[in-house]
Parts: sequence; structure tokens; C-alpha cells
Amino acid sequence: MPQLVTVRGHRSDGRRLRLYVPVLPLLLVLSPLLLLAVPAGLIACLATRMSPALVPAVLRGAGRLLWALPGTRFEMEQGRTALRISVR
Repeated sequence: MPQLVTVRGHRSDGRRLRLYVPVLPLLLVLSPLLLLAVPAGLIACLATRMSPALVPAVLRGAGRLLWALPGTRFEMEQGRTALRISVR
């Protein structure tokens, strides 16, 4: 599971931006939102006529994607603005 996400950027005016986001404390803070996400997911399943029995398979796929993220780097540059995201 990822432990730390680092966001680095260069603004168009030349200033640098560096942001460190610890994943586990963020998940603990956001975990009460799961109480709202479960009913919203079930309503979305009913609205799209998708079987709620597929939800565990979707969650399993999301978990596998989350565990595969460490070591991932994303870099984007447009003009004088640059953004780099690394997951550790």
C-alpha cells in the first residue's frame, strides 16, 4: 500500500511548490465518508441497472490498483508550468 504521495510543481511565475501527503492518516480521516459512499454506490448500481453483486469484484480491482501504485511517477509539463507526482 502506498505510504507517501509527493507532489512537486513549478508555477508559471517560477515559484516551486512541494506537497507531501501521507496516505494512511488521510485514509483514516476520510474513512467516515465510507458510510455515505456505500448507499451512494448502491443507488448508482440501481440507476445504471448494474447488479450489486458485482460491487465486491469492483472493490477488489480498486484494491489491486491501489497496491500496485508504489513506485509510480507521473510528470506533466505545459509551457512554464510543471507537475510531478510520485507515489512511495
